[in-house]
Amino acid sequence: MKLVFFNDYSLGAVKGDNVIDLSGEVDDIPSAHPQDIINAVIAGWDSYKGKLEAAAAASDGVPLSSVRIRPPLPRPATIDCMAVNYMEDGTRDEPAPIQTFQKAPAAIIGPGDTMVLPDVAATIFEGEAELAVVIGKTATNVPESQALDYVFGYLNFIDGSARGLGGSSVFHAMKSRDTFAPIGPWITTTDEIADPQKLSVKLWNSGELMQDFNTDDMAHSIARCIEYVTSIHTLYPGDILATGTNHGGLNPFQDGDVIELECEGMGRLKFNVRDDLKRGWKRETRLQRAEQGHDDATPQVSGKYA
Repeated sequence: MKLVFFNDYSLGAVKGDNVIDLSGEVDDIPSAHPQDIINAVIAGWDSYKGKLEAAAAASDGVPLSSVRIRPPLPRPATIDCMAVNYMEDGTRDEPAPIQTFQKAPAAIIGPGDTMVLPDVAATIFEGEAELAVVIGKTATNVPESQALDYVFGYLNFIDGSARGLGGSSVFHAMKSRDTFAPIGPWITTTDEIADPQKLSVKLWNSGELMQDFNTDDMAHSIARCIEYVTSIHTLYPGDILATGTNHGGLNPFQDGDVIELECEGMGRLKFNVRDDLKRGWKRETRLQRAEQGHDDATPQVSGKYA
């Protein structure tokens, strides 16, 4: 099933090019925020699944193009992200040590929204194409062998980065800024994904394919990542675990860009980039720059801080 929020955060199911309103099936859920609704649905999936599927089957719905799609997890309690979690198409001799960091819930935006680049002296702004896991039940010290049992579904995730900032809290300053975690357009439940470790991931910047890799290149599997994170802290239904990216196709995000991300089976996430300072970088990927013999990021060529 593909679960989506649309218009004024009505819960829906995506069927083909249409969306079916399921809000009447969840009106028993007390909520102060849309996240309360999706958390309750995820946590109580055994109770809700049947009636949501029946309601979706009984209606044709309305075209997706006629509604506004919202982030499917608008305010998750926890957003954990894996760092350096790909073998980079064989260019790494061995996996990097497993590591993670967190983003603030305020970083979340959804389809059609805008990533806003802040007025900070970053050397470059990038967005990493990632497959993200949606946690389905409370998870503490989960062994790798059981970890996938704790997954509710998957979705597209962008890890926005303001690189090159100094200070003692570099990852926080680089990763956890408002609008730096675009997600969506919906959650795809696990029953629709045969093998999450064999999914293509593609990112386009203004129509040009920039990132193109497969989740089979992960250094630490999804199950291992869940084991690691839950050995540190508990994950709850509706939490997000982003699984990392292949860095070769990373490219500058700058004013006016239209970004599209499609992890296989997750639909296509499309959003905009705005930079009020109109800073500029060459249009090249990290891999292209490395092939030219450079070992640094694409330098800024125009605007403030160039």
